[in-house]
Amino acid sequence: MTERGSISRLQDVSRLTVDEDRIFSATHEEILNGETTDIYFVKTRDVLKSGSLLGTDVVAEVFTRKSGVFAGLSEMLFLLKDCGDIKVEALSEGDEFSSREVLVRISGPYGSFGMLETVYLGMLASSTAWATAARECVVAAQGKPVLCFGARHVHPAVAPAMERVAVRFGGCQAASCILGAKLAGMEPSGTVPHAAILIAGDTLKLARLYDQAMAPDEPRIVLVDTFKDETEESLRIAEALDGRLSGVRLDTPGERGGVTPELVRELRWRLDCAGFKEVSIIASGGITPERIKVLSEAGVDSFGVGSYISNPSPRDMTMDIKMIDGRPIAKRGRLPGLQENPRLKRVL
Repeated sequence: MTERGSISRLQDVSRLTVDEDRIFSATHEEILNGETTDIYFVKTRDVLKSGSLLGTDVVAEVFTRKSGVFAGLSEMLFLLKDCGDIKVEALSEGDEFSSREVLVRISGPYGSFGMLETVYLGMLASSTAWATAARECVVAAQGKPVLCFGARHVHPAVAPAMERVAVRFGGCQAASCILGAKLAGMEPSGTVPHAAILIAGDTLKLARLYDQAMAPDEPRIVLVDTFKDETEESLRIAEALDGRLSGVRLDTPGERGGVTPELVRELRWRLDCAGFKEVSIIASGGITPERIKVLSEAGVDSFGVGSYISNPSPRDMTMDIKMIDGRPIAKRGRLPGLQENPRLKRVL
C-alpha cells in the first residue's frame, strides 16, 4: 500500500502494483491516495510542473445540466481537507438546485486540488442522483414513509453511501443496509425475505416463528405473496397473531400482475371488514414515484423503494476553470468569469 499523496506523477503510477486476489472496489486509502483518478490528471501535473505552472491560482466551478437535490459534499470535503491552501464554497447538502446552477466553487493553486477532479465529481454525481431519486419518492408519498431497499442493486462498496444519502438528504425514513443505516444515524429496518417463507414451507408457519423469535418491540411485518392469495394470507396471519401483526408487505412479482391498485383496495377492504384496521400495507417491488401516487391513493401506507433510488437518472457533474490569476476565462461555449450564486456558503 502506498502512502497518501504518493500518486502525483506518472512515475508513481508506473510503480503502483495491485493484487488481483481481492474485492475490486477501491479501499478508502486507495481513493485518498489518488489511485482512482483519471490518468490524464496525473499527466497534467507533470506537464504543468515542467513549466512551473502547477501553482497557478485558479477558481473552478461545479455544475450539472439537470436540476436535483445536492449531496456528496461531506465526502468531497473529507477528500480535500488536507489539500493545502484552498477555499471551497458550496450549497448545503439536501438543497434543491436548478439546471446549471453553481453547486461548488473551489479557489486556490490548481496543483492542490486539480488531480482529484475525477474523485470528487464522482462523489457529487452519485450522491446527488441518489438524493434526487429518493426525494422524488418522498414527495410522491406525501408524508407516508419511504424505506430505501436499494443495497442489492449496487456494488456493496457503494451501497452504504447510497442508503445514507437516501435517508439524510433524500428524506427516506429508514434503510435496510446495516452500514448505510448506521451511517445515517439509525438502526436498519426490514423483516425477512421470501427465502425464509419458502424454507418454512408456509407463510403462517414463518409468521409464528418470526413472532416467537423477535423482541416484543420489533414490528411484526410479513410478506404475504409467496404461496397463496395475498388477502387470504393476510387474514390468516392477522387472526393467528391476535393483534400483534403490524403490517403486511406486498411484493407480488410481475409474472402475477405485480402490486396493483385493485389488489391494494381489496386487501384494505377485507382487512378492515375483518376488524384489522390497524394492520398497515407496505408495497415494494419496482416502486417509482408514479406508482407511489397511484398505490397511495389505493391504500398503501408505506413504500419500500429499491432500484429507483439505487440506479437513478444520472446527474453528471462538470467542473470548469473560470478564473486564472484573477482573470475571467472559460473554454468556448462557456461564459468567462464567475457565475453568481448567493446561496453558496464557505465550507472549507
